[in-house]
Amino acid sequence: MRVVVISDSHKRRDIIEKILYAQPTAESVIFLGDNAGDIEDFEFLFPEKRFYIVSGNCDYFSNYPSSDMAVIGGKKIFFTHGHTYSVKGGTGVLLKTAKQNGCDIALYGHTHIANILYEDGIYIVNPGSCSCSRSGSNSYAVIDIEPNGIMPIIIEI
Repeated sequence: MRVVVISDSHKRRDIIEKILYAQPTAESVIFLGDNAGDIEDFEFLFPEKRFYIVSGNCDYFSNYPSSDMAVIGGKKIFFTHGHTYSVKGGTGVLLKTAKQNGCDIALYGHTHIANILYEDGIYIVNPGSCSCSRSGSNSYAVIDIEPNGIMPIIIEI
C-alpha cells in the first residue's frame, strides 16, 4: 500500500498534478494543508485514489479539520498541518498526541522542511513543501505500508 503525502502547495496545482502522475500506484493521498483547494479537483481526476485533507494556517474559511486520523494499510495515521501543535518548536506535542491515540505514523507540514524521525515506535514524517521549501529542494513523501513494515521516504521534485 503506497501513500503519497503532500503539504504546503500554496496555489501550485501544477506541482500536485506532477506528483500524482509520478505516483500511479499510490492508493491514498494525504494533503497536509496550506491551500487545501489546490488538491480538491484531483479527487475527481484520480477516482481510484482515496484523498485525505486537512487545513493549514493559510486555509482561511476552510471546512476541513486542522487534524484527522485514518487507518490505511492496517496502520493508524495521525495527520495535521502542524500549526496547532507548535511543530516549529519541535515534534513533542505531535508525538504525544499520536501516542495517546495509538497511532503508528504521525504526519505534519507547516515548517516547509522535510524530515523523517522514528521515536517511541512512531514514524514522524514531514514531507516538506512541494512548492516553497525552506531547506533546499521542494519535496513530498511516499510511505509504503507492507506486511513486513513501514518505509517512509522523501522525494525531491
